[in-house]
Amino acid sequence: MIRPMLMDKNTTENQKSSKIRNRRVHMANERTFLAWIRTSIGIMAFGFVVEKFALFVKQISYLLGKEVVPPPRGYSSFFGISLVALGALMGMLAFIRYKKVEKQIDKDTYQPSLILDILLTISVLAIGVFLVIYLIHSI
Repeated sequence: MIRPMLMDKNTTENQKSSKIRNRRVHMANERTFLAWIRTSIGIMAFGFVVEKFALFVKQISYLLGKEVVPPPRGYSSFFGISLVALGALMGMLAFIRYKKVEKQIDKDTYQPSLILDILLTISVLAIGVFLVIYLIHSI
């Protein structure tokens, strides 16, 4: 009679420690989600700054008394709006990934996904290339 009680106690402790481990993993998943959200907000803010960059260059040229001709407004507007849209898309993909990983953690079938990582890498590369081209044209 003592043995079944000990087994039940051990089983309960194992389940409890399993829940604690899962809680930690869920919190790590939430921290990752929040990091992706911060990144997407940063990309959207950068898009806003890029969209307003032509106006800033024009105002600085007036202050300095020089005739600086920035690239046509279409470049910065198009790219700025694209960055804001990309940031919003990344926020949505981050939420989808968060929910997917949450279910995988509960089922103990976690499989990493590279879609968001690849999207972020491509977007940073595109931003860099665009800024180099944009700055070359503004010289």
